[in-house]
Amino acid sequence: MWALTSPYPRSTDIRLRIIGPFVLFATGILFFRLKMYLNLSGQELINQICIALGMGYFGWELARATVLVVQKKFPGLHRMRLRLIILVLSLVVLGHIGYIMRVILHFIIDGLEWDWPTVFDYSDIMGVVIFYNTVIISLYEGGYIWKQWKTSLEDKEKALRSEWQAKYDLLKAQINPHFIFNSLNSLSSLITENPKQAEKFADEMSTVYRYLLRNNDSDLVTLGAEIHFIRSYCSLLTTRYGQGFQFSVDVPDEIANNYLLPSLTLQLLVENAVKHNNVLKEQPLKVTIRTEGDSSLCVENNMQKKKIIVKSNGVGLSNINDKFKLLNQAGIFIRRTNDTFSVFVPLIKNETAV
Repeated sequence: MWALTSPYPRSTDIRLRIIGPFVLFATGILFFRLKMYLNLSGQELINQICIALGMGYFGWELARATVLVVQKKFPGLHRMRLRLIILVLSLVVLGHIGYIMRVILHFIIDGLEWDWPTVFDYSDIMGVVIFYNTVIISLYEGGYIWKQWKTSLEDKEKALRSEWQAKYDLLKAQINPHFIFNSLNSLSSLITENPKQAEKFADEMSTVYRYLLRNNDSDLVTLGAEIHFIRSYCSLLTTRYGQGFQFSVDVPDEIANNYLLPSLTLQLLVENAVKHNNVLKEQPLKVTIRTEGDSSLCVENNMQKKKIIVKSNGVGLSNINDKFKLLNQAGIFIRRTNDTFSVFVPLIKNETAV
């Protein structure tokens, strides 16, 4: 069974359920039924108050439950119009339930004989019941819309902060002095030791930085373009770490050419693996990129955590996840075992691919 959640804090909701029916009862007397109540005898007045208050509390709970069920079934601001249509239609049902209950209670408590109500009696009671239900529905639906709007605003602000954080991290990656220093060091060593390898290394380094500097041109790139880039990036890592870094890709060309993902996703995941694990000749770090069906990509590495804890702000994987959220995609999925660390990212179908 669904757990019904009020848009208001629990204490506020309880106060509304206790005080609300009484306020509506007092409002009904003052604006709709004052003359009738003044003309009642003592016992009739007591009976009328008991029926009105009893039905007020019953009607409040029924209308509240109806609103919360509709909100649970059709959540979010984007379904507000549908919810309002359903709630307007529910007014008719709730109104007749309240009307029937009131008539039955009057006959039981007042001891009246059954008689079909006149049109005037029907419209009089139905008008009051529909007014009460309209107030209750408006109160809970209005509170829900307000809460959803605030949540939506907070999510947009969070997404904006994440976007700026991602751009900042990207800028750091573009001009990362540590990475540049290590790359130039490796290149300098190769120039004297292996000129041909140095030339190849320079080409790969050029490919990497060209891609880094141009990646802002679009939010999404083909998986094939990312793989081409990550091969160049990992070539630099292989030159630096030698046999301590091992890299493999198992992605069919059909998927590589027809699916997209946010640019630099693979670089951030590979960089994360190198950052947190030992990379040694006798203890190589093995990074594998493979597809899981045609819906997700897995970047996996063997676990060999560094003994010295690496300082991290923890936003790398979070930023990747936020990128997918901004694109209305499912977030990343992380799986840890004693031996492996795997990150699964969703692949986005390239609708323009032939």
